[in-house]
Amino acid sequence: MGKLYLLSTGFVPVAEEELEKGVDILQYKISVDAAKNLLKQGFISAVGHESTAKFMSQILGMDIPVNRTAVWLRVGDRAIGFVLKVRLPEGKVLTEEELKQIPFYLVYSRVLSPDQIEVI
Repeated sequence: MGKLYLLSTGFVPVAEEELEKGVDILQYKISVDAAKNLLKQGFISAVGHESTAKFMSQILGMDIPVNRTAVWLRVGDRAIGFVLKVRLPEGKVLTEEELKQIPFYLVYSRVLSPDQIEVI
């Protein structure tokens, strides 16, 4: 199995070379507990804002480091995305307190080659 990323978005950033070949993206909503269990195996944080990392640390019960980096998933890679249920105004960066007021969900994503089928 590939790498596991923690993202502050539900968008799945797939490497251009993979897109040229074609990929399938498996996605479904997961619980906080399911996310915790997956993240215990080790992960790469791609959470770029300190307030979001602190909030995610609280809900997930583990240290989420700030890592303002671009990631590009490849076949076999997985991601857990943090998705707010509202669209923010352009350029708005939320404080930790503001984040606590907004509903959210977590989404699990896995990049598959077109010939793979995964049954969960």
